[in-house]
Order: sequence, then structure tokens, then C-alpha cells
Amino acid sequence: MTVTLASLSRQTGLAVLDHLERSASIPVVHGLQAQGDLIVIPLSVIASSIWLWPDAGWMDVPGEGIELLRGAAGGNPHTLVADPGTCRWTTGVSDSESLAIGAFETSAVAYLLHPEHGATGCPPGSYVIRRQREHEGQRARLVAD
Repeated sequence: MTVTLASLSRQTGLAVLDHLERSASIPVVHGLQAQGDLIVIPLSVIASSIWLWPDAGWMDVPGEGIELLRGAAGGNPHTLVADPGTCRWTTGVSDSESLAIGAFETSAVAYLLHPEHGATGCPPGSYVIRRQREHEGQRARLVAD
């Protein structure tokens, strides 16, 4: 089944901005995915620097999605969306750079939706969601979306 930006927007109730093509199929991307101020990384890529807490407190991702991160100054949310019963999420994760905000495991395609950036799909697997940072000379700062 083809998932479009319009169908994902209806499922979540999250409106997307007018410049986005709502009839476009959502791409499913293997590997790293960046979306504004966060990045999705397959767990296998950074497993040696990530710690899932033993009491992580996993929760099922509901059909309407779960907000992962809201942009700077109360901006637009990054929302993880999956069919009920196919994906779970936890904030019980740490990393050596203090950039991890959570992890998810999915048995079906899960989607990351943002009103301004659109959406991308993650194939079945385990992933870490981290904040992105940008470097300016010797200084690094979190990306503000």
C-alpha cells in the first residue's frame, strides 16, 4: 500500500504546510535520515556508543503518532507514526555525546512526519533518534529548527 503525505496527515491529524505536495508517496529510506533538528540512525550503526536502559519503559506508538521533538521556541513537532501494534518507542537511552532523545523498534514501516519538512519512512528495524548539531569553527551547537 502506498502511503502519501495526505494519508499520513489524515491519520495523525497533523496539518502540513501548503508548499508540500500532499499526493506524493512517502519514501522509505534505509540508513541515516535527517529532518531539521533531528536525525534517525539505525541502531546497528552506533550500537557501541548507545546505552538502552534496562528499565527503558517502552511504549507502543499509537496510530495518531507520538511527538518526538518540537522545534525551537515551540515550533513544529516531529512525530513518529506507525500502524498500531507495529512500533514501540522509549526515551530510556543515553549516548556518549548526550544527543540521543529516544529509540524505536518497528516491525513494519514507521514514518517521521513534520509539518514543514514532510515525511520519510523507516523500514522494519531498530533506530535511535538524536538531536543534530552543527559546527562553526571549534564551536558546536544544536540545530534549531
